[in-house]
Amino acid sequence: MQRRIILLPLALFLLTTSVRAQGVTDELDAYWAEVARTVAEGDFDGYSAAYHPDAVLVFASSNQSVPLQTALAGWQPGFEATAAGDVTASVSFRFSQRLVSETTAWERGIFHYQATSDQGTSGAMIHFTALSIKKDGKWLMMMENQMSEATQAEWDALGN
Repeated sequence: MQRRIILLPLALFLLTTSVRAQGVTDELDAYWAEVARTVAEGDFDGYSAAYHPDAVLVFASSNQSVPLQTALAGWQPGFEATAAGDVTASVSFRFSQRLVSETTAWERGIFHYQATSDQGTSGAMIHFTALSIKKDGKWLMMMENQMSEATQAEWDALGN
């Protein structure tokens, strides 16, 4: 009888935790959809707002770490070209691991970026991790680590 009493609270805890994690994952899916929208529309201000003001961008493949504000300054012309209709851009995300709580998230996956202009199409599939916090009801990325190029097979293996 004592064993049943112990297992019931544990089962309820695990079920509640799973439901909460799914809710957080849904919120994060909406966050990533918003990031994709800002890239597709060339919404530089919206894209910038997805990051914490003190965010850090790590390029592990080239052993660099920079304030996100530095990276944004370099990316801004691409956003402006997209907003003007000179470039068509898109980004998609697939995840292999997501560790979440109600206010923190660490995610590992691949992003697939493509841009098309009158000069052709370019793009990349990059293994990345993201560390995010929920502040005042809004998810903000604190750190993005772009680790290495991904292959089409690795992208496909993550499914939708």
